[in-house]
Amino acid sequence: MESFYVRDPAHPDRYESTDLTRGPWSPDAQHAGPPSALIAHVIERCEPREGFQVGRVAVEILGPVPLEPLTVTARVARPGRSVELIEAEVRTAKGPVLRANAWRFRRSDPPLDIPEAMLPSGAVPGPAEGVESPFPSLQPVGFHTGIDYRFVSGTFLEPGPATCWIRLRYPIVADTTPSPLERAVAAADSGNGVSSTLDWREYLFINTDLTVSLHRMPEGEWVCLDAVTSPQPHGIGLTETAMYDEIGPVGRATQTLLLGRR
Repeated sequence: MESFYVRDPAHPDRYESTDLTRGPWSPDAQHAGPPSALIAHVIERCEPREGFQVGRVAVEILGPVPLEPLTVTARVARPGRSVELIEAEVRTAKGPVLRANAWRFRRSDPPLDIPEAMLPSGAVPGPAEGVESPFPSLQPVGFHTGIDYRFVSGTFLEPGPATCWIRLRYPIVADTTPSPLERAVAAADSGNGVSSTLDWREYLFINTDLTVSLHRMPEGEWVCLDAVTSPQPHGIGLTETAMYDEIGPVGRATQTLLLGRR
């Protein structure tokens, strides 16, 4: 088991799900990070264009994603000279489980003359300064065993905002190297987990969506989440995450949460 998914050579759009995709809520359901990264994997390969880069991916999670073979398709829904919209879908034998759209932008060549003082800046302590934290899951194998966590503030069991570095230990798809977009999307879905404000033993806080907006692609294997979760008594929450690499800011992610008692 050396990847989250294995592509079916007889059916290029079909991917076998491995145990590394399992989430913390059920032994039969995937963490949303791997299938979101898988849909990013397919989006990047949809009619690729030289000099273009994905700037935003928005994933709608239609329901639990079972540990079953997944069929992933993508198409250019709105072509354009400078920006285009890609739509993608993840299906099981019973129907769709994820839908996504992504905006792909033409990179400026030559680069725009923007003063350095106006560029996004800032930094957080690097992964070497972080510490590991036990992941609150009863599953022996899952997404939590397929990635490395390093907290520079907060922990999984310490409620409130947190800053955590995440690194994939395995490729999303076997025999491929994770792209910067795959790494960013896979990590971003853990924003609500690293910054949880409710007790894992008593509450569920499941995201119905994930939106990742990147003004540049992360460099290196590590992606940092500086995350804050805002719960409400009526059962709706929001996680907002500033994302970094070891150079500085790369973008932001949001998740809308369904809150409830276990």
